[in-house]
Amino acid sequence: MRRLLSSGCLVALTCAMACGNGWGERGSITPPVGSAAPARPAYAEKLVPRVEALRKELLTPGVVVYVRSPELGDWSEAFGHRALDGKDKLTVGDHARVGSNTKTWTGTALLQLVDEGRVALTDPISKYVPEVPNGANITIENLLLMRSGLFNYSDKLELNEALDKQPLKVWAPRELLALSFSEKPTFSPDGGYEYSNTNTVLLGLVVEQLRGMPLERVLEERIFAKLGLTNIALPALTSNAIPSPYPRGYQFSTNVATIKTQVLPQAEQDAAAAGTLLPNDVTDVNPSWGWAAGAGVATATDLGAYVRALVDGGLLSTDLQRRRLESPRKVDPSNPDSASYGWHIGKFGTLYGHTGELPGFNTFMGHDPDRKLTIVVWSSLAAAPDARPPAVTIARAIITELYSKPPPEPSPGVGDE
Repeated sequence: MRRLLSSGCLVALTCAMACGNGWGERGSITPPVGSAAPARPAYAEKLVPRVEALRKELLTPGVVVYVRSPELGDWSEAFGHRALDGKDKLTVGDHARVGSNTKTWTGTALLQLVDEGRVALTDPISKYVPEVPNGANITIENLLLMRSGLFNYSDKLELNEALDKQPLKVWAPRELLALSFSEKPTFSPDGGYEYSNTNTVLLGLVVEQLRGMPLERVLEERIFAKLGLTNIALPALTSNAIPSPYPRGYQFSTNVATIKTQVLPQAEQDAAAAGTLLPNDVTDVNPSWGWAAGAGVATATDLGAYVRALVDGGLLSTDLQRRRLESPRKVDPSNPDSASYGWHIGKFGTLYGHTGELPGFNTFMGHDPDRKLTIVVWSSLAAAPDARPPAVTIARAIITELYSKPPPEPSPGVGDE
């Protein structure tokens, strides 16, 4: 899957830590004083060693798992530590950057405007942002479906070079669009599928224009406050902060080196496995270049509550909610097992949701409306040395156990940056 945000600088260090390669041991959320740790459901007892084995195999410092199931029982647990030094155990209450899961927030805010008759799915984007190439022929729905053909600005070398050299730079949405518009569209509107962060930035600008306020305030008032969620937010463009508590986030390689692939050369993969090559701490990279497409933060619990509302309803009219769940199309029509993408929502088997990745973090959220099953996983490493996304890989293991079969393999770009 192509990322929204890629890594900071690769740091090659000889491990001098006394405790092995520095990846830490498993740790669970600490229960309140005087209370006992909740008993794990039977399926969780089976999955704990599998999750921990994958965490270590993928060289991920920390992982949080959240499962809510009326049928099987609820399970929340944190694995590993907040940093490579292994001093502080990660907790379920820690916050993380959630990457492209943010897209579903922006898409929901846009669809609320559709419900109110303030924008139509058939409106051309040129009505709101005149400078879009071929904008008179690109509809709002094309943007929601990732079928505009607009070049993905995060693939620009210029952007990736700047992120490596100026990780604290604050990016304005119009700067990101200028990067995209400097390249020719890759296909005509609705002529194909290509996951592009440019689409969501444009939708964010439409929401701001019609609401008359910053996108972060729209999301807070129209989505998070409505759901009673206090540990989920889109930060202001100028902020690179993550609410406490939170872990350090890590990333192998550089943005420039991973434009084409996140697979490290075999020698570097071997060194990482041996603990002599450690990832860089990229926690403080400013996520403004993801903005409406990927700059959000949340706890696993709040993200789980949000994805239930995203799928079960309550944020849109009944009719538009139904149409949204019917909107996903196969990303690869030639593969019946491929994932699907709709109005800024992905579908993986019977689960609806999204995935996300940006410097230091990888995230999966999904909800099955029939089984009322919710799964959220996030990791404090964006990608393993062999390019496997840790949270998505672990989520697949959990889904395989709960459904007794693996879910469809996400196709390139489905729900990720």
